Amino acid sequence: PTPRTLSPNPHTSRSQPFPARRRLNPSTRTDTHSTPEPAPAAEMVDGEKDPAPLRLETLLALGLDQRTAENALVNSKVTANLAAVLAEAGITGCDKSVGNLLYAVATKYPNNALVHRPALISYIVSTKIKNPAQLDAALSFLTNTGPESLDIGKFEEACGVGVVVSIEEIQSTVAEVLKENMEAILEQRYHINVGGLCGQVRKRHPWGDAKATKEEIEKKLAEILGPKTEADNVKPVKKKKEKPAKVEEKKVAVATAAPPSEEELNPYTIFPQPAENNKVHTEIFFSDGNIWRAHNTKEILEKHLKATGGKVMTRFPPEPNGYLHIGHAKAMFIDFGLAKERNGHCYLRFDDTNPEAEKKEYIDHIQEIVKWMGWEPYKVTYTSDYFQALYEHAVELIRKGLAYVDHQTAEQIKEYREKKMNSPWRDRPIEESLQLFEDMRRGLIAEGAATLRMKQDMQNDNKNMSDLIAYRIKFTPHPHAGDKWCIYPSYDYAHCMVDSLENITHSLCTLEFDIRRPSYYWLLVALGLYQPHVWEYSRLNISHTMMSKRKLNRLVTEKWVDGWDDPRLLTLAGLRRRGVSANAINSFIRGIGITRSDNSLIRVDRLEYHIREELNKTASRTMVVLHPLKVVITNLEDGKVIDLDGKKWPDAPADEASSYYKVPFSKIIYIEKTDFRVKDSKDYYGLAPGKSALLRYAFPIKCTEVIYGDNPDDIVEIRAEYDPSKTSKPKGVLHWVAQPAPGVDPLKVEIRLFEKLFLSENPAELEDWLGDLNPHSKEVVKDAYAVPSLATAVLGDKFQFERLGYFAVDTDSTPEKLVFNRTVTLRDSYGKAGPK
Repeated sequence: PTPRTLSPNPHTSRSQPFPARRRLNPSTRTDTHSTPEPAPAAEMVDGEKDPAPLRLETLLALGLDQRTAENALVNSKVTANLAAVLAEAGITGCDKSVGNLLYAVATKYPNNALVHRPALISYIVSTKIKNPAQLDAALSFLTNTGPESLDIGKFEEACGVGVVVSIEEIQSTVAEVLKENMEAILEQRYHINVGGLCGQVRKRHPWGDAKATKEEIEKKLAEILGPKTEADNVKPVKKKKEKPAKVEEKKVAVATAAPPSEEELNPYTIFPQPAENNKVHTEIFFSDGNIWRAHNTKEILEKHLKATGGKVMTRFPPEPNGYLHIGHAKAMFIDFGLAKERNGHCYLRFDDTNPEAEKKEYIDHIQEIVKWMGWEPYKVTYTSDYFQALYEHAVELIRKGLAYVDHQTAEQIKEYREKKMNSPWRDRPIEESLQLFEDMRRGLIAEGAATLRMKQDMQNDNKNMSDLIAYRIKFTPHPHAGDKWCIYPSYDYAHCMVDSLENITHSLCTLEFDIRRPSYYWLLVALGLYQPHVWEYSRLNISHTMMSKRKLNRLVTEKWVDGWDDPRLLTLAGLRRRGVSANAINSFIRGIGITRSDNSLIRVDRLEYHIREELNKTASRTMVVLHPLKVVITNLEDGKVIDLDGKKWPDAPADEASSYYKVPFSKIIYIEKTDFRVKDSKDYYGLAPGKSALLRYAFPIKCTEVIYGDNPDDIVEIRAEYDPSKTSKPKGVLHWVAQPAPGVDPLKVEIRLFEKLFLSENPAELEDWLGDLNPHSKEVVKDAYAVPSLATAVLGDKFQFERLGYFAVDTDSTPEKLVFNRTVTLRDSYGKAGPK
């Protein structure tokens, strides 16, 4: 049998897939919108008579409390929705429980199912739906159904209509739940989570009276525990919630940390499934009070799901106008990570709409670095692959009266936008715009003499609806498309359309694009195209660095740094050259999360913590002396060399030869200049006249003489005796390097030490940001000494130079001389101080 359906909205027109709705601005009476009607993919608000303005007395008569009522009156959207709900309910006053449910309908009701709202309201007024749990179930059911016919039987079953839970049933279930939790109740007493106990009862009686349940639980707890003691009245100290990354890295005891949430364990759970993409994506508000509510119709969604097989489809869309930085690592983690987690696909799509700024060098780099980061694109595409389709849609947009050829200059467009004025050419005839656009395509109009603009809403408060430019003329060959085109689409025109053409299920971008949502969906609605689910996440901002591509480009081109892969930059190429692994970067990204939090500044120490954690497990140990001070071992025979074993790993097994490297000990060794002082002190553990220190993996030595140069501050060498029996036990332990053979200098290597590139935490805020560059961000040590085993190091090798930090072989290395970059120091300020 055909299912019965809820009564439709009496204002719904058969020719529209959505019901007509009231405008949010009650003073507006215009029945038409200056923009021609779009394809039927969004709800439009018509000019029906608006309900009378709400007053405080009206809201109080619904049983709303004073504060809720006052807050509602200052929110025009809530006020308009609530006025419409009350008009459909046909009431001016009611019981408090009914009033609160009607208020919830006004603030929570899904816009894609407005056709069924009057019927839902009738269920509330007649008290067939009488509690928040039933209403939440109803709203969820209607959201999933949308504007389609709705089976009343299934609806009532889902909402618990007609289900009566007696007080006896509640009492019986409460007794069962308390018995099951008795051990915790006796241990925690009145600190027990009553809400959790209520939730357990609610699972068994979802439609039971929540208030009665809570009262019964509190009553029974009082009977079990008796009067509250002094300890019961002491507020418990909340345990600080730890992020899962911190739990893993610092191995915090499980008992002291709150269990990670599902979202923390799997950050991608926040995203909907592709089949759910029929809900309202966004509301597009027009200056005349009209609203478009953009979402996919059933037919469009079914066509999309058939094309994709229901798989998640994402895209990573960099513009090839520079090298990728760590912010792009976050974008990759979200775009590629979501697709991988859902067994879907992620495109690598080059957003190449500006031929003047793009280079093949950048395209090649991006493909190579994406692979290095551990991601495998489903396909590599270019926005330019779709230039023909984009052009054809532009012609269609003109034919619909939704685009026009404009002759304003950039300065005039800016001025008119600020004044909310229409272009003088906005209402030119469609055929005229079609001919001019064809002339633009054929190269018959000069650069800057014409643009194609979308006819959106010049009076809109959102400047991203102020007739954005769709096409510009540029007589510049395209690096991928060649010289076929002399008109190029803008980002605002092309991005959303290529998302649709590639059947992207989740269009993910940073929060600054949030205000572009209306224009994104406006274009897809206007052309009747499939609409991806748009979601914005917080941009990654890290201290003491620059994340702007424009400013990074300036640093490179003006030679403030040594190229895009300078290890001081947080470009991915720079981080890789510095010795940072893709695993460490992805671990850092996962640790900071992908939610819509604010764009707070993340201290670079936090990134260094993840780098250090990985290198501590993967970098073998060795010894290098940066600033050598000659030490002559006077009691060792001339020409004698003792081969000692140095540990590559702190816990190296004694029976595995591969865990050790050879360290020669000879008559002449070298220690760091900073490990020797003429004047000793109690808190100093280095070498001083008459003082001993232990050489790592070797013997204790004692300074017996100091040899000076031409002045008292110039120490040429020191002389010492070693303790072959190792009976002395000095506290200080020094790293060192010896001559591998008599008269042969140790292995010379170049060491590059890097510090933060900028002195300020947030140089992006400074007007003179170049003046904030750290003059000591790079130090080159030309003639450091290393142990002989380091001579075989190759590009990609990483080491811990004991007591100095973690280092990696640099690309400038040659067979004649190795160059090492310091990746990170041994000091861990983030791990000690916690997140910042």
